[in-house]
Amino acid sequence: MIVPLQLRDFKKLSNIWNMKAKRNQARKWKREMRRGIRQGYVYVEGSAFIAQGDLVFSGNDPDYTIPGQRVCVSRVIVKPERRGQGLGTAMVDFLCEEARRQGFCEVSIGVNKNNSVALHLYDKLGFDILLFDGEDEWDAYVKLMKQL
Repeated sequence: MIVPLQLRDFKKLSNIWNMKAKRNQARKWKREMRRGIRQGYVYVEGSAFIAQGDLVFSGNDPDYTIPGQRVCVSRVIVKPERRGQGLGTAMVDFLCEEARRQGFCEVSIGVNKNNSVALHLYDKLGFDILLFDGEDEWDAYVKLMKQL
């Protein structure tokens, strides 16, 4: 089952990814949730967090977000031992449907060019519009978009 992430449960995400290694980013993402510009969702089995995905509603990059039109899918991650079971697909499908339900007509996503698994998934799910192909100080990546 996929449910909205509550701020009080943010630390439970450490069950999915290494929050200590991404401490600064984790603080930023939590602040964005508090401000209402990011909403996290989690795939839950019992009380265990298995996968995460976020919708980001505003930011400084118009490739990713346009108010009332385009929302960004962010932080889609599945617990390592549960990968390959369709949970990433379920999460992205859910996030796209949630974006549509909230009135958005476009969804964007960024992905490192060396992440062939994610690139294949996003292509399969209809992210077929290339918004950007380049690199930053961390890696080469693309920004993709899907019409809803």
